[in-house]
Amino acid sequence: QVQLVESGGGLVQPGGSLRLSCAASGFSFSSAIMRWYRQAPGKERDWVATISSLGDITNYKDSVKGRFTISKDNTKRTLYLQMNSLKPEDTAVYYCHALSGASYWGQGTQVTVSS
Repeated sequence: QVQLVESGGGLVQPGGSLRLSCAASGFSFSSAIMRWYRQAPGKERDWVATISSLGDITNYKDSVKGRFTISKDNTKRTLYLQMNSLKPEDTAVYYCHALSGASYWGQGTQVTVSS
């Protein structure tokens, strides 16, 4: 019954922008700590960003600071990742993760940054 469904991935040019969404259901989204992870080809899954349950505290991987913004809409029960100034090294499958007593993962959405 718990679902995390990512969307918004695609192919973009270097320097471009993309907004990822993660629609949540089946648990208390408003009380959950939410995170974005990514897994690049040949690499282990890596943490990207975290947002507190209220959405007032955020933290980012150093390499995406100033370019990515994590946010959440507790009314819409949706997590977002706004990605600007994209680089080829941002290419990965992006996953949303929820911590709300238990740990939940989405299936991921592909982001490809290439000219």
